[in-house]
Amino acid sequence: MDQALLLIHNELLGTNLTVYWNSERCYHCLPQALGNVSGSGEPGKPSTAPVAVSTQHTSILQLNDTLEEKEVCRLKYKFGEFGNYSLLVKHVHNGVNETACDLVVNKNPVDSNLPVCIAFLVGLAVIIAVCFLRFLLSLDDFNNWISKAINSRETDRLINSELGSPSRAGLFGDDAQPEVWRLSAVPRRLRCVDTFRGLFHAALPLYLFLKYSHSRFPFLTSPCWCFPSGLTVADLVFPWFVFIMGSSVFLSMTSILQRGCSKFRLLGKVAWRSFLLICIGIVIVNPNYCLGPLSWDKVRIPGVLQRLGVTYFVVAVLELLFAKPVPESCVSERRCSCLQDITSSWPQWLVILMLESVWLALTFFLPVPGCPTGYLGPGGIGDLGKYPNCTGGAAGYIDRLLLGDDHIYQHPSSTVLYHTTVAYDPEGILGTINSIVMAFLGVQAGKILLYYKDQTKDILIRFTAWCCFLGLISVVLTEVSENEGFIPVNKNLWSISYVTTLSSFAFFILLILYPIVDVKGLWTGTPFYYPGMNSILVYVGHEVFKNYFPFQWRLQDNQSHKEHLIQNIVATALWVLIAYILYRKKVFWKI
Repeated sequence: MDQALLLIHNELLGTNLTVYWNSERCYHCLPQALGNVSGSGEPGKPSTAPVAVSTQHTSILQLNDTLEEKEVCRLKYKFGEFGNYSLLVKHVHNGVNETACDLVVNKNPVDSNLPVCIAFLVGLAVIIAVCFLRFLLSLDDFNNWISKAINSRETDRLINSELGSPSRAGLFGDDAQPEVWRLSAVPRRLRCVDTFRGLFHAALPLYLFLKYSHSRFPFLTSPCWCFPSGLTVADLVFPWFVFIMGSSVFLSMTSILQRGCSKFRLLGKVAWRSFLLICIGIVIVNPNYCLGPLSWDKVRIPGVLQRLGVTYFVVAVLELLFAKPVPESCVSERRCSCLQDITSSWPQWLVILMLESVWLALTFFLPVPGCPTGYLGPGGIGDLGKYPNCTGGAAGYIDRLLLGDDHIYQHPSSTVLYHTTVAYDPEGILGTINSIVMAFLGVQAGKILLYYKDQTKDILIRFTAWCCFLGLISVVLTEVSENEGFIPVNKNLWSISYVTTLSSFAFFILLILYPIVDVKGLWTGTPFYYPGMNSILVYVGHEVFKNYFPFQWRLQDNQSHKEHLIQNIVATALWVLIAYILYRKKVFWKI
């Protein structure tokens, strides 16, 4: 899977060739030797050597004279999966003795992205059909026609026509309004927040591709270090979950405190919940289980849930220590000063800015043995192989120093293209600072929703302002460059530009979801709303049971993207169904 066959035909008499390969996505990388091709013994009888080339990204091939280490030719080409190619290396006599390298397609490749495109179109067709059906059901004439088709008894028609249809006023009399008031008095839950949380699992089919070792769609999976061609879908999942967790923390804590719960008691609940998240991450959701029974001398300490636990604790404690009650003018008169949501949080902002200063100071000024100060690269063969053991710079060094090599992630994504050899954890200690920053930006979104409740225009203006402000910061930090900016967008490091970019997108999504879901009620958030209500259960469940039937089964063709896609879609649909059943049964796993 994700490979093609390349036959190299060397027609150069007595000239041995060494074939080097590099990926276009590998930034400043040393070329890697693919193989050797001996020189041709006789004219017209080339020597041939087969090599396997990657089809995930555009490949750069370089052919050198083995003895003289001189470049013979170079070409850039995007090979297709299971394709068969020939590279003809020969002399061209056109007045000047030159060497030509011609690429010929012997067998056309398969379109590995076709299954995803078909699945997307089918899903889009289903969504359109469901929306059209809901539109029809909203029409009175269509409902009447359906009613007549289902119930054609003449007696019902006579009763309804002669006596009229029963009404709510007729059943309950004129005193039915108090019931409506009681319902409206119940605090309305912001469905857009749960819908956004559910988007964490809307990307689950793509997220699961990362969990199945043989299912790799390059435009869905995470890049190896930075993002030369933009963020992939899989890179949006975790940070957006952190963001919306921040919003949920503020909204839920405000509601609990308004009901009379003491801050000390709430602090105990926050500490216990954080402790549970960390324990679940270390003991239950731990990648070292693939090595056999969990060994404490090899246990991975950082992780997704561990980072969520620490982030949740810090942000919640900040709000408990410094949060002020929502001003009465915002609650009763629905009026707030233009910056009330920000000025009321100045102590929290001060702490957040101090934390970010710590991240910047450690990242760019901490001396790392054998590495340049402020290094942000992947190490390995990157930077022309100058810093092979400097993966992650200060972030990797701090984790290895404080936690030890055996207690962090052993197979980072940088090993794929950059051939790194040192352990590096993308959920390490230093990056947790920026996850706290992102969660606090989510808190800010929650404050906007609460402070300006029912003021749709003010909410949308503030979402737009935050989206543009954070996007502008990202432009300045990255210089709109792939890798040459001050601080490139980097998921592995959780760089500040990564946080501002994803937070900008998050505010943009809330800008779209709030009027659609909460104001106009055009969409209930289905089906993403249901996993959002049991997000931790779904996440832990799919991590624990991902290798068990019916979420996974033996494939007839393990090299088929189509079969992997079907398997992943079925697994995801099952988790959405499980979440829906739990929602209907009013079962919610809260920790």
